[in-house]
Amino acid sequence: MTVGIDLSLGQVAASLVLVLIAVAISRRSHADLEADMGIAVLRSFVQLTAIGYVIQVIFDDGSLALVLALLVVMVGFGTLTARGRARKVPSPTLPLLVALSIAAVSTVGLVVALGIFEPEARYLVPVGGMVIGNAMTASAVALNRLGDEFTQAAPQIEATLALGATASQASRPQVRNALRSGTIALVDSTKTTGLIFFPGTMVGMLLAGAEPIDAVRLQLILLWVLLGAVAISALVSTTLAYRGFFTDAQQLRDPPPP
Repeated sequence: MTVGIDLSLGQVAASLVLVLIAVAISRRSHADLEADMGIAVLRSFVQLTAIGYVIQVIFDDGSLALVLALLVVMVGFGTLTARGRARKVPSPTLPLLVALSIAAVSTVGLVVALGIFEPEARYLVPVGGMVIGNAMTASAVALNRLGDEFTQAAPQIEATLALGATASQASRPQVRNALRSGTIALVDSTKTTGLIFFPGTMVGMLLAGAEPIDAVRLQLILLWVLLGAVAISALVSTTLAYRGFFTDAQQLRDPPPP
């Protein structure tokens, strides 16, 4: 039987001891991460507290319109965040926006259509957030790698174009490497689930008192949903973004200034 977890602010504050240990390690090793850690802790507290109240309002209201509005905001912020990792990619905003939108709509829509989750705020908000967050990371990594690939392989791409290849043919190895980079992290973590680490959803359910087999089944569903979302977002973003490296005449553009 599932039971609730009642945590006080004092217990939350006590967990800062681990952050202090991390700060001490950073200072001792001269890693200069103390300021970043402090900002990360402060932002995580403010952001999670704020979104907690927002989600509570959505849960109490139960409106699917509010759920959709929240997911749209998540896609927008995810696009802006991922754009910062794709500085070498010409005009990455639209490919990222399309990729995150398609990943969110297709995966969340599919699990609802298949009857895996009910079309209710309690299910759609956390699942949608996980899908968009992982799709954002995959797209950001993929486009970051794509920019590096085009920078390093520019002579090879130009030579291939000179031999009569199309832009798609000339850039196929770079797009493939970028797609692999965007998806490999989740693929590897999925391979080791249950052997090296327990995923967050499973841990949360176990702490809340759920039966282990129920926690495992839900975690499997979410892992496979995220695999699909990551693959879709990485594929769409790289497929759209590589075109920005070429002119309408299928010539490689000059790289942007650093």
